[in-house]
Amino acid sequence: MEEIYFSITTPALLFSAISLIMLAYTNRFLSYATLVRSLHDTFVKTKEPILLWQIKNLRKRLYLTRSMQFFGISSLLLCVVSMLLMFLQITFGAMIAFGIALVFLIISLILLIWEIQISVHALKIHIHDIEKDIN
Repeated sequence: MEEIYFSITTPALLFSAISLIMLAYTNRFLSYATLVRSLHDTFVKTKEPILLWQIKNLRKRLYLTRSMQFFGISSLLLCVVSMLLMFLQITFGAMIAFGIALVFLIISLILLIWEIQISVHALKIHIHDIEKDIN
């Protein structure tokens, strides 16, 4: 069996990618939070039922974004743990931590795909309403 090359720099390769992903997740979260506050204020004034649906949709997307952030941060943390274990010359433990970090990153990205699907569905409903008004 071929030996796998694993060094302290291997987990470090994910730092920039995970950092950029976390920045994108945080921006999504902040825009959703702003939108929820705005929809809430509008709902209090107008009581339009469609706003309740939008708020419910955003709640689901916020929970997904929070989960995406959790798994992304956990992935980054495990990369650091992996590097620490490599520094302490506990190679097998470092490889296990890095493997789990990769799995957490995959979960985070799968949740992102799910959240994007929900976002696209919400936009399709708005487009349909606009097309209905035009026709």
